[in-house]
Amino acid sequence: MNQKIPVTVLSGYFYFALNSRDTVEKEVIYVVLGVNEEGFREILDFFVGGQESAHVWQEILQQLYNRGVKEVLLGVFDGLPGLEEAFKTVYPKADVQRCVVHKVRNTLHRVRKKDQFEVAEGLKLIYCATNKEMALQMFQQFESKWSSKYPREVQSWDNEWDVLLTFMEYPSRIRSVIYTTHAIERTIKEIRKRLKPMNSLSSLEAAEKVVYLTIQDFNEKWAGRK
Repeated sequence: MNQKIPVTVLSGYFYFALNSRDTVEKEVIYVVLGVNEEGFREILDFFVGGQESAHVWQEILQQLYNRGVKEVLLGVFDGLPGLEEAFKTVYPKADVQRCVVHKVRNTLHRVRKKDQFEVAEGLKLIYCATNKEMALQMFQQFESKWSSKYPREVQSWDNEWDVLLTFMEYPSRIRSVIYTTHAIERTIKEIRKRLKPMNSLSSLEAAEKVVYLTIQDFNEKWAGRK
């Protein structure tokens, strides 16, 4: 396995499975995607079972490290509590990029429907700015307009400012790839599509087989193609 993977993208997806007591429970599928120095993508690892937690993510990342991925420059993931700390425990020198798309969605869920379009447009001006200085100006305008009506939502952007805009420190040609976990969402979508007709699976092993075959299809498709 390549020792240096510039970008890793982490994402989890819930599905339904039958447990040993014949009751249906939610389980999570963890997926790790890597982008190498030439820009080629590859699913590096996956894990099926349990509930999504930073502790399990740390174990998965540690296994990756032990298998040879010794250097990661940037980790891209959502705001799961403790995930950033877990990632930095294994890759302390790496940068962290919080998924902007997830952040926008979470913000809009807490905004009144009549304000959602305008808030979304204001946020877009921030993360589509050409640099951090311009983004800060756009945020200050956004803050001035919405902080009295949505103080918690505006403050949350301020609190997470650095990890939301890490991508602006990278070349503009790759920013659209690294500001979100979108690179892995297509894989997750295909896994979901293949699992859906099954309603609930009889075992974790059955889910693992579906995930493994889906990942193999994507890795073969991506081989030699950026």
